[in-house]
Amino acid sequence: MPAPRTVLLTGAAGGLGTLMRGLLPAYGYELRLFDVTPIEGEPDAVTADLGDKEALRAAVRGVDAVVHLAGISLEASFDKVLRANVEGTYNLYEAAREEGVGRIVFASSNHTVGFTPRPADGSGAVPIDTPRRPDTFYGLSKCFGEDLAQLYWDLHGIETVSVRIGSCYMEPSSVRMLSIWLSPGDGARLFHAALTADSVGHTVVYGSSANTRLWWDLSTARAIGFDPQDDSEQYARKLVEAQGELDPDDPGQANLGGAFCTDPPMWPY
Repeated sequence: MPAPRTVLLTGAAGGLGTLMRGLLPAYGYELRLFDVTPIEGEPDAVTADLGDKEALRAAVRGVDAVVHLAGISLEASFDKVLRANVEGTYNLYEAAREEGVGRIVFASSNHTVGFTPRPADGSGAVPIDTPRRPDTFYGLSKCFGEDLAQLYWDLHGIETVSVRIGSCYMEPSSVRMLSIWLSPGDGARLFHAALTADSVGHTVVYGSSANTRLWWDLSTARAIGFDPQDDSEQYARKLVEAQGELDPDDPGQANLGGAFCTDPPMWPY
């Protein structure tokens, strides 16, 4: 698939959105920015809520693809998650359908499978088709987003790559993140692959770098052209010395979702 020229980036003011604003243009994309929070230095950015259907449809109009990062990224009340992540994602897909946009990259999450026990040996053994076991309302909303993407592919022919993002930061800050870290550079590589791969239909991929301690299978991500270059292991010694190895008997460390799997969810995650 030819690289899309103009891409709508929702959630452009957030942490991941800010990173991608700096990295994706190098792949030739012209970004149209959308966020509920004004973006300093970006006078043309669309400042609106995902509930503003008119503003959202106007933002989608004329773009070649969408990278949908907007929404609540931590656990919150059901009402807040419903409005931002469920209704908001539906509004985005409806706007794309109405404006004829054929490709969306959806920011799903590893928390769709949060209650899956983590591999003990960093074997990367958890497959993409492992049964979903969301660990929070947030994780549940990402399951909805994946199902919505499947529906809009089957019913309307809108292609989506749902990326179950691990933790995309400049460097990992916990021992858990050593297994799920997605470097910003690899994040941009993955989004570029998701935007340009041929015939994805609805494809679900895990979003992590090529970490030595990787917990899940990256084969579907590699199949769409993702070639991760980074490994979190360079940060391992410092983090393990400070925090210790993960404890399989600790309910906040035994599953893929980490402290999201505790009641209430604990931070940092």
